[in-house]
Amino acid sequence: MESTEAAGQDSTTGAEGRHGVSRRTVLGAAGIGVVAGLAGGGAIGAAVSGSDDASSSDQVVPFRGDHQAGIVTAAQDRLHFASFDVITDSRDALVDMLKRWTVAAERMTRGEETEPGGALDLGDYHPPADTGEALGLSAAHLTLTIGFGPGLFGPSASNPAAKDRFGIAHKKPAALADLPAFAQEKIEPSRSYGDICIQACADDPQVAVHAIRNLARMGVGVVSVRWSQLGFGRTASTTKGQETPRNMFGFKDGTANIRAEDTDTVDKWVWVGADDNPPAAQWMTGGTYLVARRIRMDIEPWDRANLLEQENIIGRTKGVGAPLGKDAEFDEPDFQITSYGSPIIPLTAHMRLAHPDQNNGVQILRRGYNFTDGSDGFGHLDAGLFFIAFNRDSFKQFVPMQHTLSRKDAMTEYLIPNASANFAVPPGLKPGEWWGQHLFEK
Repeated sequence: MESTEAAGQDSTTGAEGRHGVSRRTVLGAAGIGVVAGLAGGGAIGAAVSGSDDASSSDQVVPFRGDHQAGIVTAAQDRLHFASFDVITDSRDALVDMLKRWTVAAERMTRGEETEPGGALDLGDYHPPADTGEALGLSAAHLTLTIGFGPGLFGPSASNPAAKDRFGIAHKKPAALADLPAFAQEKIEPSRSYGDICIQACADDPQVAVHAIRNLARMGVGVVSVRWSQLGFGRTASTTKGQETPRNMFGFKDGTANIRAEDTDTVDKWVWVGADDNPPAAQWMTGGTYLVARRIRMDIEPWDRANLLEQENIIGRTKGVGAPLGKDAEFDEPDFQITSYGSPIIPLTAHMRLAHPDQNNGVQILRRGYNFTDGSDGFGHLDAGLFFIAFNRDSFKQFVPMQHTLSRKDAMTEYLIPNASANFAVPPGLKPGEWWGQHLFEK
């Protein structure tokens, strides 16, 4: 079993020590034959990430801090999201895995192997402790964010028969529960819910996949992957330095999103406060709640809709993303202006219904990604938005907003939500701490 102290020691090992050797440096020291064999992959990785030895350190997002990385962090371009079922009843086994995950996760966010020499140096007759596909790649701004689902604490809406296997039911946060059913959705339980989620975001897809793959490998016997989702092309900006991206409908998405620089707004709507929970659930103070929704878009019918219809459904122009009746993307929408007696921004427009002004000022931090999973049996594109949002209380923020959207939003005709989950995301780690420590420590 890894100790708490072991986690802290690894985080403080110097960059020149063996534990601090980057994946790129390890590759360089592994021998000419190995380098030759992997040169193609390394070149591709460098091209994708735009990294070299000199700039690799600039692509490291700090793993520890007051809040977990991957929430207000500038949204990276790629996502690998995984939800796990805990398949053991052993508290010790779960805690041991979380400690080992913490050490490996922190190393991977620094661009290192899961453990020193894990990919190549454990001998010819041992399975490598790192799968190796990220050798030669930079950290690529990798962030790993963990959350805990309602079923981990005992009975939940998705699993009423669940037991309090780990003696933590009394620590369940007040706002942690499965999301309710919404109109017009077709939720598939096989890719919804889960006991633990890991959100891996990076600017190199192989780095994100490597991280989830290795955490899943390390969790064998303790957790199993319940469902996962790959994503590309962030669908929101989380800092003011990022331009607003476009979703699979071709429109700019998340123009009114909360930005990291808006600290007062983030404090109000994203971070859980001490007064949000009873004493036993104070481990969530400084954390947040992660809402995940896989929303398939009915691409082919949308592509047959004319431009005017598309813009009226969204409530913004397709070109610059301006609110209808305005000129620029960040112009304040005017929901009162009319044309021949009808609102310029239709009453059923997505932007109107989702705007804080129409939701008693409520805001959420969006951090979703586009996805395409090939085509279905009818030849239709299985593509859409993997919606991720962070908020202080999903049942006071996301749920009321989504109830309104699911009933009134004209865009609902083109959406098929088929996955849903809600997770409690603890605050960040101090030196020496491990994922879930304040939840599981007695």
